[in-house]
Amino acid sequence: MKRLVPISEASELLGVSVTTLRRWEAEGRLIPEHTSGKHRRYDMLKLKPELFRASSDSCKTLAYARVSSQDQQDDLERQKQVLELYCAQQGWTFELISDLGSGMNYYKKGLKRLLNEILAGNVGRLVITHKDRLLRFGAELVFSICEAKQVEVVIVNKGEDTTFEEDLATDVQEIITVFSARLYGSRSRKNKKLLDGVKKAVEDSQA
Repeated sequence: MKRLVPISEASELLGVSVTTLRRWEAEGRLIPEHTSGKHRRYDMLKLKPELFRASSDSCKTLAYARVSSQDQQDDLERQKQVLELYCAQQGWTFELISDLGSGMNYYKKGLKRLLNEILAGNVGRLVITHKDRLLRFGAELVFSICEAKQVEVVIVNKGEDTTFEEDLATDVQEIITVFSARLYGSRSRKNKKLLDGVKKAVEDSQA
């Protein structure tokens, strides 16, 4: 089934008249997308997701867990347990992918496998505990790819990640390490002193 449909098809699928759809748009209750030619298009995945459920369920449900460092293994296990329990409660058959690596690293083995599966059209649903478990920066890009491939994204916990500060500190240290290698190469005492100060501040915040 097509995801974006014109107003005539949308009215038939929703069981309302074209006039009603136009009234809802005027009232701000239903905002369609518009093509470059100014034609209305209605996103049926958002309006009637049950129409796509069969096709989604015929593809994989992938659950993804990640932590930044080895000393966060306990949190990784907690993420896995949360994902397993949640998927089981929904009655979903799923595969669990996990990564040990920074949220700034786009080349993690599990993340690459996840993206390859999505791009290949093998995934119907992606389940994560928090948005930042995917990437520190760039999660929205992955979500956009999921939307384009009609992959449902389920975020179990919409609140703040309990490991946010620890995870962020690890990511900041990775950035410092990368820039240290570049700036130390310039043999600048000023650069070295600046980076040493930033690194110490990060380490103090974790104490």
